[in-house]
Amino acid sequence: MTDHAPEWAFERAEVRPHDPSWSLRAQAESAELTKLLTPWLEAEVEHVGSTAVPGLAAKPIIDLMASVADLDIVVDQANLSTRGWRYVPPELDQRPWRRFFVKPDATGRHREAHLHLIQRGHHRWTDQIRFRDALRSDETLARAYEELKRHLATSTGHDREAYTEGKAAFVAKVLKAF
Repeated sequence: MTDHAPEWAFERAEVRPHDPSWSLRAQAESAELTKLLTPWLEAEVEHVGSTAVPGLAAKPIIDLMASVADLDIVVDQANLSTRGWRYVPPELDQRPWRRFFVKPDATGRHREAHLHLIQRGHHRWTDQIRFRDALRSDETLARAYEELKRHLATSTGHDREAYTEGKAAFVAKVLKAF
C-alpha cells in the first residue's frame, strides 16, 4: 500500500442480485490460490461470504479464506502481489486474527476478491464456514440477511466498516443458533 489509499478502499458497498458466475470466479481464484499457497495451507481454500450462497444478493466481491500455520510467513513468502493481490496490513485492517488481501479489478477502483488468511485453529475459520452453511440451508434466514445487507448498503454509504459492523449482531445470532 502507498501513502495514499487506493480507490477501492473507499468503494461504496453495493448489493447486487445473485450472479451464478460468482461461483465460477471463486473456483478459478481458489485454484490459483491453492497453487500459490500449497506450502502453507492447512485446509482447502474456502469460498465464504454472501457470494458463496446460491441465490443470495451480495456485493460482487468473492471472499476466499485460507487456513495457514503462520500468517506472517505467508505474507512474507507467498508473493501474492505478483497475482494482483494487495496486502492490507493489520494496523489498517484492525483484525489481528487474520491477514487480509484485496484483489482489485484492472481499473484499480473496484474490489474483485478478498483473501482472508486465518491462523490454523482460530475460531473464525469455523465461524465463517458455519455462517455460510447456515445461509445455504435456510432460505428464510438468507432472505433476512439479504434485507439487512441492502439496508446497510443504503444507509452506510462509503463507510465499509459501518456496513460490516452493522451485520455483526445478525451473524452472532446465527452462529449461536447453529
